[in-house]
Amino acid sequence: MIFKKNTNLIFALLPLVIVILFLVNIWYGSVNISWQDVWNTLTMSGTPAHSSKIIILQYRLPQTITALSVGMGLSLAGLLLQTTFSNPLAGPSVLGISAGASLGVAIIVLMGGVAGQQLSSNLFFFGDVAIVFAAFVGALAVLLIIIFVSGKVGNAVTILIIGIMIGYLVSAVVGTMQFFSSSEDLHAFILWGLGSFSKTSLTQSLLIFIVTILFFLIIMAFVKPLNALLLGPQYAVSSGFNVKRLQNVFILISGFLIAIGTAFTGPIAFIGLAVPHIARTIFRTSNHRILLPVVVLLGASLALGCNFISKLPGYDASLPINAVTSIVGAPIVIWVIIKGRRVSNG
Repeated sequence: MIFKKNTNLIFALLPLVIVILFLVNIWYGSVNISWQDVWNTLTMSGTPAHSSKIIILQYRLPQTITALSVGMGLSLAGLLLQTTFSNPLAGPSVLGISAGASLGVAIIVLMGGVAGQQLSSNLFFFGDVAIVFAAFVGALAVLLIIIFVSGKVGNAVTILIIGIMIGYLVSAVVGTMQFFSSSEDLHAFILWGLGSFSKTSLTQSLLIFIVTILFFLIIMAFVKPLNALLLGPQYAVSSGFNVKRLQNVFILISGFLIAIGTAFTGPIAFIGLAVPHIARTIFRTSNHRILLPVVVLLGASLALGCNFISKLPGYDASLPINAVTSIVGAPIVIWVIIKGRRVSNG
């Protein structure tokens, strides 16, 4: 009873944590902005300083919404993949979808070096639009391959292995392009690969948020089949579910969430892998009716927290978000595994 009260308290506090982290992310940065200006800008009241309003609306608010949305989307995708493949190590990078996004960006950014031309300067006309489009197309291309393979192969483990092999293959192609690329193009590609929540406009960040919420509502309609899959494919079949169709739907949804997040932010490490484990450990349940909203709240909190940490040094440029998520995420996963083993042994 005490444990249930504690988990209910944690669940109730998570939205408050998100609101606090959301406001802190908008307030803190390389330029000092007063809380009054933050409040007046967000509520469209009072007369905030013009420079503060521009910084908040054009830079910090889009960055914060993007961090929140991508954290939610990657956490949902990680939970779906871990359930679909019955593998606790399944995550957004496991199917090669993130690698597909990297290939799309590499073709745009690095092919100039292969062709003997410098493309980084030529991309200036298109800006980040070309990068986002290339990443999205690359991720969706790999996703379509996975869907095609899953239609031919019914075994989830085989699909997982093929996805990993596709990731290795794509990484090899990208590595070859990097070898032949110019230093300027290689620098641009490496910067994209480090990940950043600050590359989106307010319209783009709101689009990511709306799409993520819509997919969350769709996934909530699949609570029963997700719980059935936990007990194995045979149990799901005996319960009246088409396992192969469910696998295709879950791979498609998780792949699209990964694709849209990676396209706008670059590959973000550990959030999709770590958050489902954290949720299961804290709430001690595998029921997706509880886990789905929990991973959304935890994913948003972790992403916002990492985004705030990346800005702590106070320099004009933030720390690479991938470095922060790895430093924060890896110890959390290790702690969760150790604590889980202690609980099971106790």
